[in-house]
Amino acid sequence: MAAVQGHLSNGADGADGPDAGGEGTPLAFRRAVAGLRAVRVRPEVELDPTPPPRRLAPFSYALEAVVTDATAADDDEDELAEGRLILLHDPAGHDAWRGTFRLVTLIHADLEPEIAADPLLPEVCWSWLTGALDARGLGCVEPSGTVTRASSHYFGGIGEREPSTRIEIRASWTPSDRPSPEPARPERADEAAAEPLGVPDTGAHLAAWCDLLCQIAGLPPAGTTEAGVVSLPQRRGPQPR
Repeated sequence: MAAVQGHLSNGADGADGPDAGGEGTPLAFRRAVAGLRAVRVRPEVELDPTPPPRRLAPFSYALEAVVTDATAADDDEDELAEGRLILLHDPAGHDAWRGTFRLVTLIHADLEPEIAADPLLPEVCWSWLTGALDARGLGCVEPSGTVTRASSHYFGGIGEREPSTRIEIRASWTPSDRPSPEPARPERADEAAAEPLGVPDTGAHLAAWCDLLCQIAGLPPAGTTEAGVVSLPQRRGPQPR
């Protein structure tokens, strides 16, 4: 997959731009976005840029993803899960974040009836989020979120449809900073004094987020046969909308 490009929101002027190199954009934010754009994902994940929100932070960047069944016919691909990941940055820091960066996500997936009925499903889904970060050795602070299970029953003209259940994960966390892997090479001399050298490993956080998407979609872990890893069973076929 080609490197991910995207849209940025710069709260200073409220405009979206094609890159992170505009005047007034912090160097730390540009590096964090570059980390996201450099990530390669497994074939089942379709990752694309999407316009970010403008009012959550002075600077933001967003990606959306869909997990599809790679074994399905090209004209009948089954969407197993979908989600959105937003990177927020406030150079002045944010008390609630306990940092200058924050990652926010929204994930949806349809479930098999037998899995949807599990009373521990919300706790399991939340543990998958924290476990995906732990598996890649990623630190975070102030994680928070909700797991919502919604069931639909159909009547009247669509009464022939089977009941369906959809899981929704809303979460946010502050990625821990890490030292810059290379000496800083600011474009201007004043940036050397004004910008911090450490930025979050956003690429690794995105990879962990994709791991979570694939797990909730029912896909096995990529490149591993590790015992004890449990995923939601894949849905049997395309679900009616």
